[in-house]
Amino acid sequence: MMGHAGMAATAVRYLRAVGSPTASVPPVDPLPRPELRCVRDDERPPVDPAEFRRVLGHFASGVTVIATIDATGPAGFACQSFASLSLDPPLVAFMVARTSTTWPRIARAGVFCVNVLGAHQAELCRAFAVSGSRRPDKFAGVRHEPSPVTGSPRLADVPAWIDCAVHAVHTGGDHLVVVGRVRALDTDESAARSGPLLFHRGAFGEFTAFS
Repeated sequence: MMGHAGMAATAVRYLRAVGSPTASVPPVDPLPRPELRCVRDDERPPVDPAEFRRVLGHFASGVTVIATIDATGPAGFACQSFASLSLDPPLVAFMVARTSTTWPRIARAGVFCVNVLGAHQAELCRAFAVSGSRRPDKFAGVRHEPSPVTGSPRLADVPAWIDCAVHAVHTGGDHLVVVGRVRALDTDESAARSGPLLFHRGAFGEFTAFS
């Protein structure tokens, strides 16, 4: 029977490239940035990255922490680019930068838990938004427990969580699109009372329903 990491051929190829897990996992270099196509004289130049961020920042999103656990312990990162993908089969997706130091650990483990953050967890989000190279132990002082199927970290007091196995991985420029097969999920109605944590134009906020 195939393990979780074998569910995506792309993920398997990635694992073979970086090496299999061991008791002491060595540092892994991020995936190389894809070569940019040259712009011909009759083409418009690429969009300025700063302008791209400014305009796309007008799209408000929820915030999650994508978490996994491997031989060296738990790992996770703050992620806005999360979405439901399919109902049958149940699939979700998130995008992660090729430069992420957490992604190689998720790929090795083959599993992850999506922790949907509430409005009361902005500081927690900021802690997980820091690069793993600058803050290796993001879980210091963070309460969590194993998710029921994959054992990935399920953070305390999150409004919702989704326990997943890596289903497929696709390239998307300087990011990867990771598709997860949902194995278990649930909500915490008490934590959900605060409403979702939202991110818009570089700032956190709350949701207010129309009266």
